[in-house]
Amino acid sequence: MKKLYFILLCSLLITSFVNGQTITEIINQVQLDSLQLTLREFTGEQPTTINGNEVTITNRIHSNNELAADYLYQKFDRLDNITVSNQLIDGEAGRRNIIGTQLGKTNPDNIYIICAHYDSVADYCADDNASGTAAILEIARILSTQCLDNTIVYALWDEEEIGLQGAAYYANQAAANNDNILGVLNIDMMGYDGDNDNNFDIDVRDVGNSLTMKDDLISILNTPEYGFTLEVNVVNPGTTASDHARFWNRDYSAVLVGESWESGDETPFYHSSNDRYSTLNFPYYHQLTKLIMGYMVTKAGLVAVDNTVTQNINTLTANQNGAAYQWFNYDTNTSIVGATNQSYTPIINGNYVVEISSGSCVEKSMPITINSLGMETFSDSEIVLYPNPVKTNLVVDIPSISDAVVLELYDISGKKILAKTSSGSKTILDLSALSNGVYFLKARTNNKFKISKIIKD
Repeated sequence: MKKLYFILLCSLLITSFVNGQTITEIINQVQLDSLQLTLREFTGEQPTTINGNEVTITNRIHSNNELAADYLYQKFDRLDNITVSNQLIDGEAGRRNIIGTQLGKTNPDNIYIICAHYDSVADYCADDNASGTAAILEIARILSTQCLDNTIVYALWDEEEIGLQGAAYYANQAAANNDNILGVLNIDMMGYDGDNDNNFDIDVRDVGNSLTMKDDLISILNTPEYGFTLEVNVVNPGTTASDHARFWNRDYSAVLVGESWESGDETPFYHSSNDRYSTLNFPYYHQLTKLIMGYMVTKAGLVAVDNTVTQNINTLTANQNGAAYQWFNYDTNTSIVGATNQSYTPIINGNYVVEISSGSCVEKSMPITINSLGMETFSDSEIVLYPNPVKTNLVVDIPSISDAVVLELYDISGKKILAKTSSGSKTILDLSALSNGVYFLKARTNNKFKISKIIKD
């Protein structure tokens, strides 16, 4: 007898494993493939779509970076909970900072800024400073799904390369307005690690609470459950040759985070068109982005709303109780009429999100892909997995299935980390490199599927 099941490709959550969002879970949402796509598009390695047109961003030299600015504006404008604006430097068209603001729900006047410059001196310039720009866009993508206690400003500066002019204009305006900026984290060149030693710099000076910012970053770096293997160099007095210095000039707390110039391991392609995507150290870059995310989400403060979703046979249920709910078809960005209960049962395959309103907080879940309506499940005898728990090799025994079986392994957050097609009776999956924890293995053919929980010891 056939049963209808829904596969949550993006979450694969089981009720007993849902604990709401934690800082660790937010950190682990930073996706390297998302960072890499932004880098390729923003450096002109591949075309992108801006305002409905396919274009290539040839370079970001300050006199020719309107296309790059439009790209950044569009990225922020598509996110929930963020208001984006063009800040014209000295009121002049063509000179603009791109500012995304996510207002805090509890303390909107408490402001933390994460920033990077987006202009360049040549073509490509992946490390300087598409790397910092892409990291900020990734952090905004994730935090925009959350309600935060404090206000976060995602600032992307123009004209850094000709005298830190974009940051100077913003800092002067902020000081004139008495903005309560509690910390400025500036990122400038964070993608090069030529000797693979995982060293990075924090540049700091004894201005405001800058030294405390440095200490807080190091505390996050040394938190065991976050799993960082980075090594920090504290540079004090730090350089004034990047945008954070303009905030020091106004007595605001600020630090610079980036690759290790202190140990001489900066990119050898500095300020040249040889500063390409292919020269970056992506495991290092990914880890450094996650560290910065850890700092920002800690300072932002997560409002206690759970926007995760649980599957129960053929029903999707928002895990937050006592809220208002609206389910959406993510593919068409349209609300589903009448789908306003905590649980929803889709009738067609597609991608779905739920919008949760609790007090002044509105959050959306991550998209959930449902593509198995009407599919029959494999029996336990048709697909056998052992050993489970597993330390190294997982054996997938498929004794009686003639069709090719696609095997996909997901982590607890729903990220696919392995895919393999099995055409024989036994397939061995090497899981030795995975961290200990819970994983989910999906086996599927054209008309049948099965999801199994795997414990990695």
